[in-house]
Amino acid sequence: MNRFSSLLSGTRRSVVLALGALTLASAPALAAWPERPIEIVVGFAPGGGTDITARSLAVFLGKQLGTSVVVVNKPGASGELGLAYVAKAAPEGYVLGMTNMPGLVTLPIERRTQFKGSDFAYIANLVRDPSDFSVLPSSKYKTLADLIADAKANPGQLSYGSTGNGTDDHLAMVLFERLTGTQLNHVPFNGAGPLRNSVMGGHIVIAGMNLGEVMPMGNKMRVLAQASAGRSRLAPDVPSFTEQGVKLVFSSERGIVAPVGLPADVQRRLTEALRAVAADPEFQKQMAQQFTEMDYLEDPAGQGDGRVQCAVEIQALVRQYEVVCPGTGPRSSGVSG
Repeated sequence: MNRFSSLLSGTRRSVVLALGALTLASAPALAAWPERPIEIVVGFAPGGGTDITARSLAVFLGKQLGTSVVVVNKPGASGELGLAYVAKAAPEGYVLGMTNMPGLVTLPIERRTQFKGSDFAYIANLVRDPSDFSVLPSSKYKTLADLIADAKANPGQLSYGSTGNGTDDHLAMVLFERLTGTQLNHVPFNGAGPLRNSVMGGHIVIAGMNLGEVMPMGNKMRVLAQASAGRSRLAPDVPSFTEQGVKLVFSSERGIVAPVGLPADVQRRLTEALRAVAADPEFQKQMAQQFTEMDYLEDPAGQGDGRVQCAVEIQALVRQYEVVCPGTGPRSSGVSG
């Protein structure tokens, strides 16, 4: 695992500590929550990995809470519009966000966003979905080595589509360029659905998505490499970047956030429901069928204030991000101390 990937993994857990700690002094809960349907907001277009995970979660969460849970797509600005909507919602437990790490951390570093980390109560992380590089079966690139050789011979000419600026797919590309001494032509989209359509239409050469977004397509796409530390047990025939000589380990970590200030009783019941969903064999089976790995991590409220450590990790991440993305330095910290 490279230094940046290790840092993101540590940062994710530090951010969970920090955001969880911010919710300890919450207001009294509303009576008989939930009294009406709950929204899970997805900041990407329908059809991508985050959207698919959210739709599966909605069914199981609704059963646990005894109410309807609906997915609302608010695509735009690499997920920022959806997160901003959640941040501005009333903290009553009826608007939740399906969020991604590292986007929740890196978007405010990449630009001034309409939200900051302290706007959210981080309820739980649910799954992780490794990044990957995919091409059409008709592509001349049969292996990752083929792609690297051509990228070196034609700097800036190979188009690489991602699910948006500052997303895990974008950062995976940036790290790949740095590790291989190559330069790709980045083309951001508003989610994996539009990106897939563009690749299938022959407009983009390389698709930077997640394993769970590509594997269900079967033989319509060829995965050159995926960014787990080793081969995924869910896709054992797909080689990793690492085994092909590129030490790239990266993934999308998907979880649930709510507006900060969520009533303590509501947060407790929501956490209990998510815990039950994550432990449900049927939910685990659906995630496996979507080639998405379980990675459940609850809000560790009461385990200490992690804001100091979080600030250290964020600053380290900022410095590393400036190295891999020259000229894009922080304009908003994204996490308040």
